[in-house]
Amino acid sequence: MSQSPPLTAPAEIQPDAASKPSNALIAENLTRKFGDYTAVQDLTFSLPRGQLVAFLGPNGAGKSTTMRMLTGYLTPTSGRASVAGHDLVKDRLAAAIKIGYLPESGPFYPDMTPVDFLRFIAAARSLGTSTTKARIEAVTDQCKLGEVLGKPIGKLSKGFKQRVGLAAAILHDPEVLILDEPTAGLDPNQVDQVRTLLKGLAKSRTVLLSTHILSEVRALADRILLIHRGKLRHDGGPGSLGKNEREMEDTFRSLTRD
Repeated sequence: MSQSPPLTAPAEIQPDAASKPSNALIAENLTRKFGDYTAVQDLTFSLPRGQLVAFLGPNGAGKSTTMRMLTGYLTPTSGRASVAGHDLVKDRLAAAIKIGYLPESGPFYPDMTPVDFLRFIAAARSLGTSTTKARIEAVTDQCKLGEVLGKPIGKLSKGFKQRVGLAAAILHDPEVLILDEPTAGLDPNQVDQVRTLLKGLAKSRTVLLSTHILSEVRALADRILLIHRGKLRHDGGPGSLGKNEREMEDTFRSLTRD
């Protein structure tokens, strides 16, 4: 695959900060149980606008469960979460308007083309004809999808599928982006392009992304949240786990050791 030009963040109209709560995403004692098993326990944190936060933890730590609660896909057993001031249980539809979500394995219709899929997402979000056209053009450019717009999604590489999923997540220009392993399956050039895009998006949004790649944390994050066995074990700045990747790995292991 030939190298694509860098992805670029959009130049949207910025929201009126004075009219919005200072924290775009809030979790308060967030807990989720599945029968007798507690996947997430008393998780509390708040994320301001303009911050890119890396969400770390070993497999089974509760990251995906937390993200599903923060997007309204899963109801917490106890505790609460809010997005842009909207409670995710009591005011779920208003909160959903403010959220862009990219799950680890994005739900696609393999026979659809990317442009058809984006039109479907736009219709589901009631964007309107003129807005839909403008936003599809914008995200197609941002995510460099022009060469595959007419191809069935089922025939695309994993990297291009990730780009389609990211385009769908930012289509409605959300205030909060929640991304589960957004660079999974991408080649090094594509990883660099997505990181550039996310850095630009985070200037005017809150971005929460889960990743297992510590070098990605160093390259992107303004802040690090680390959970283990459903509990928050660490909350700190980008250098708080260590000054290099080896130190970060050592700290990660010490915080997640049983």
